[in-house]
Amino acid sequence: AVVSTQSTGARWGILSFYSGLSASITRQMTYSTARFGVYEYLQNLHRERGEVAAFHQRLAYAGLGGVVGAAVGNFADVINVRMQWDIKQPEAERYNYKHVVDGTSRIIRSEGIAALFRGVGPNCGRAALMNIGQVAFYDQTKDTLLRLEVIGDNTRGHFVCSFLAGTAATLITQPFDVVKTRVMQGSRYSGVFQCIIATAKEGPKSFYKGFVPAWVRLSPQTILTWIMLEKLRKIFPAT
Repeated sequence: AVVSTQSTGARWGILSFYSGLSASITRQMTYSTARFGVYEYLQNLHRERGEVAAFHQRLAYAGLGGVVGAAVGNFADVINVRMQWDIKQPEAERYNYKHVVDGTSRIIRSEGIAALFRGVGPNCGRAALMNIGQVAFYDQTKDTLLRLEVIGDNTRGHFVCSFLAGTAATLITQPFDVVKTRVMQGSRYSGVFQCIIATAKEGPKSFYKGFVPAWVRLSPQTILTWIMLEKLRKIFPAT
């Protein structure tokens, strides 16, 4: 991961780390809003009745939220992958999207609306697992550790639980991330299953390529997200 970071910065410059920023922000605004919104709404149905959702219910709610979020934000994900992939391509083969709006309009004109949903299958699967690991696992871990009095319901406790959740989410989603990214990059594969078979032929470790940078990205995001969300839960409790 360190070598890759140094190589990228030296070859394409510091701005290369921000390729696809507008698409990435748009994806987070659509995908994250939907996935957390669905999960919290369903959780609140239990809280309003003075109940605590069972673990299998949390898994279902988180999975559903992930699928909804992925479907809503898939268009931005496609553009984000392509914008980040551009720096590695020869000049003649680049998409050269200026920003997420430009990318969206150009894809619709040249490839059709269906192209905005390229890779939506593995993306939904990945998002369901991501939400299960990052959200349901967090809540269940927190409840368990609080019951065992290992942690307190405070920032330190939230940090521990979110760190574990970020690690779990990375472990279970990385294979989907590899497949999703390869499919969205373009026409190298005719479909998801061909991509899975081709990746499997490279060996099991191929499904975990990029695990370290994925973990480095996801863990801090998970920690910050949950520490902030816990503050919001206390400010705006379910009624």
